Parts: sequence; structure tokens; C-alpha cells
Amino acid sequence: MPVVFGQIPWGQHIDIVSRCKSLEEALFYVRQVVDNRWSRPELNAQIDSNMFSRQGSAVSNFESTLPVPQSKLAQEILKDPYNISFLGQKDVQDEKALEDLLEHNITRFLLELGQGFAYVGRQMELQMPGGQTYFPDLVFYHIHLKCYVVVELKVVSFKPEFAGKINFYVSAVDELLKRDDDNPSIGLIICRSADKTTVEWSFRGIDRPLGVASYQLEEVVDRTVAELVLQRRSEHLEKNYYREEQRKEEKK
Repeated sequence: MPVVFGQIPWGQHIDIVSRCKSLEEALFYVRQVVDNRWSRPELNAQIDSNMFSRQGSAVSNFESTLPVPQSKLAQEILKDPYNISFLGQKDVQDEKALEDLLEHNITRFLLELGQGFAYVGRQMELQMPGGQTYFPDLVFYHIHLKCYVVVELKVVSFKPEFAGKINFYVSAVDELLKRDDDNPSIGLIICRSADKTTVEWSFRGIDRPLGVASYQLEEVVDRTVAELVLQRRSEHLEKNYYREEQRKEEKK
């Protein structure tokens, strides 16, 4: 039995075993509970949002632009879609409004981005040698990857021209912010939706590490009868466990 099993509470064990559909998914959530110290409600919220399927699902060119150890980790930290239902909005039509909402809820957004992300700033001024200035939407630093992550927000579906803009921002951050001991910066476009083939063709010929993911404003909760049965079974197992523990204590 893996050592990590002994590092999480019994309640989380019950939820993981009863709700996960495969051993791989169960082990994924076990590791997440240990690494992120999730409470039981936090664990169930992540299972509800299908984090297992979302993690590492963004379209990227990391395999061709980053060395093997870093490319794998970079892919793993991205999600698709990003669940930003915590904003409480059914729809956002304006990119500035989306930026404002995320900045006002930056702690929740950092939790959704995942472990290792640190917020650097919004609309940071990048001044060119010739005096021109440019302002990327959001800039983060990833502690484990040791690199900057430039995020561009789009309230429309992905368009090929977005790739050129994020590529420029990543190049500028590498020139103006990146230190000698930092790894190459990464660009991430988070948009309403994205066609995989369009993204892949847009990235051809680009040597900067870029990724594209979508966002989800409304949390989709679709519980089947089977899921409700599993939940009740989980509660029943937990009650029986505590009763058995009580009996053991009474016999001592």
C-alpha cells in the first residue's frame, strides 16, 4: 500500500473510493489531497469539477519547445477547461470585466490555477528599447517550473492571430523580466472555447512555449442516480466505520 494512503483522513478515503471510476483517478486525488492539504469539502468540489480529466488537457506546443522534464511538468500544470464559476457570472462579454473579476477573486483564481502559481501583476508595463509600451493581461510566476507564465484572457473563441500576440508577450517577458537562472517563460491563452486543430496550426513555426485552454463560468452539476447511490453508500460505510471504532473503544 502506498505511503500516501496513510496521510489522508478516513472520510477522504471513503469519498475517493466511492466516487472515482478508476485506480488512476483515485491515486490522482489521493496525491492532490496530500500535496494541497484539501479538506473534505474541497476534495468533493474538485471531484465535482472533474479535475482529473481537466488536468493536463490544454492544447500546447510544449513537447517541441521545452526540454523533456520541463515540458511534461508544464503540460501537467495546465487545465482545460478552467472552472471560474466562483465569479458568479453566467456570461462575461468584455475582457476588461473578466480581468476585473479575476483580480478581485485572485485567491480563488490561484487555487484554480493550481499549486505553484504566484501572482505577479495585471497589465504590467513592458517597455521596449524604442520606448513603446505593451501590457499583457496577467503575469504569474510558477515556483516549481521556475518561469514566468503570461496569461491572455479572451471572451471569444480562439483565433489564429491570438498566437502571434501571446508569442510577442512571452518574448518580451523573456527579455525584460526573466533572470539568468529562470527557465523560458510560458504563454497561456484562456478563451471561451478553442478548436484543437486551429490551435495546433497556429502554433506551427513558433518556438516559444504556448498553451491554449477554455474557461467554464457556470459549474455543471450533473449527478446521476448512480452517483447519488454511491454517495449514500459512502455515508453508510463511514457510519459503520465509526460505530465499529466506538465498539472497540467500549470493549477496552
